[in-house]
Amino acid sequence: MAVLELHNVSIRYITGDFKDIGLKEFVLRKITRNYHVTEFWADKDVTFSLEKGDMLGIIGSNGAGKSTLLKAIAGIMEPTQGWVKRNGTVAALLELTSGFDGDLTVKENAYLRGAMLGYTRKFMDETFEEILEFAELQDFADRPFKQLSSGMKSRLAFSIASLVKPDILILDEVLSVGDGAFKAKSEAKMQEMMGGGTTTILVSHSLSQIRALCSKILWLDKGRQVEFGEDVEGICDRYQAFLDRKKK
Repeated sequence: MAVLELHNVSIRYITGDFKDIGLKEFVLRKITRNYHVTEFWADKDVTFSLEKGDMLGIIGSNGAGKSTLLKAIAGIMEPTQGWVKRNGTVAALLELTSGFDGDLTVKENAYLRGAMLGYTRKFMDETFEEILEFAELQDFADRPFKQLSSGMKSRLAFSIASLVKPDILILDEVLSVGDGAFKAKSEAKMQEMMGGGTTTILVSHSLSQIRALCSKILWLDKGRQVEFGEDVEGICDRYQAFLDRKKK
């Protein structure tokens, strides 16, 4: 049974006069048919499925619809058309520092993020030291969160999500944070999670990272699904050639 299935997922944004003119003017223009609406499809007809332990790499230029698709997979957004079926728990790191409070301590923020992900106080008590150790923040537990560097904040967020072993883990450019040593440790953790059955989705602009880690790959361009499959090397090669042509 697939852990994650997407069928013809399409997500539409609508922009128009209402945002700028207000309700009264909108009604008048609607009556006189002088109302302008613009539709923008961030994603269109995306279809794929993942099995237990798969690691999917999603590639595409800026504006390809990657982050919007992740929000639909995580359940933050509902598709305009199509459907998403998830079997199991989902942990998503889409905006690394979202959900944190700068005035609280690192420990308080760890528990806050844990609560947002649905973890019990008991679980956080049992794993907090492990989370700190993995994030390399043992000496910062009582430090105000706002005093941390962006890299430290990212390491904490990644540590909380990765150590709890969700069924589906979604990472948006997360493995690009931190120094070389932490990147290597993060990648090793991903390999460990895959071996343990966690299905992982990674958005990354690093093709070398995608080649090294992923068992499947999805290429998006302007919201459209260009390719999906297990030929990670081949699709990466074709995507790189596409990028090279764009530069000319």
